[in-house]
Amino acid sequence: MSKLTLISFPTCPFVQRAVIALKEKGVPFDVVYIDLANKPDWFLALSPLGKVPVLKVERDGKEPAIVFESAVILEYLEETTPGARLHPEDALDRAQHRSWIEFGSQLLGDIWRYSAAKDQAELDGAREGLLAKLTRLEATIVGPFFAGDTFSLVDAVYAPAFRQLDAIESAVQTGLTDNLPKISAWRRALASRPSVKDAAPADFVDLYLNRLRGNDALVLKAAA
Repeated sequence: MSKLTLISFPTCPFVQRAVIALKEKGVPFDVVYIDLANKPDWFLALSPLGKVPVLKVERDGKEPAIVFESAVILEYLEETTPGARLHPEDALDRAQHRSWIEFGSQLLGDIWRYSAAKDQAELDGAREGLLAKLTRLEATIVGPFFAGDTFSLVDAVYAPAFRQLDAIESAVQTGLTDNLPKISAWRRALASRPSVKDAAPADFVDLYLNRLRGNDALVLKAAA
């Protein structure tokens, strides 16, 4: 069996996707965290885009192979590792799940804009965009997970996004999902799942909030 090593930084939501998938499958792996502000030369030699996450695959008798971009990493893990299948069997269902995985990446972008806003106009605009996507999700998900009772890669993708919202709401109440009961229940179901709980460092909330404070995030000012 190949040796798998994920390379990322401690608060990266994209590497958490792969960690969740591997834990769901019960596949052994290692995680190596780097400092994004001071990327080591060995990492830049591995990553063509200089971005995380990167998956290093080591196989007997062969040079290590590098897979980058989180959605591609998820697909590779789904195709090559044992354990529970996390994509639907039906081709159309799989295509729809992949579409909502891309939507999840866009949602993370909205959360980043929301958390990075420096003035009220930026914050209000980011909140509006974020609420629009969450409302669309509310009308789409089945519950308790994205497509019903079965945990899928789509769930692995959204769990890190909700972890960021959970971290923000540990400091200040946003009310973003107060009127979205299916999203709220989905957040709780994901947060309580062992693979999700263990997908980030134990001090994730402190690391994430300190990062926002260091960027002078307006969203946290209400908690000051």
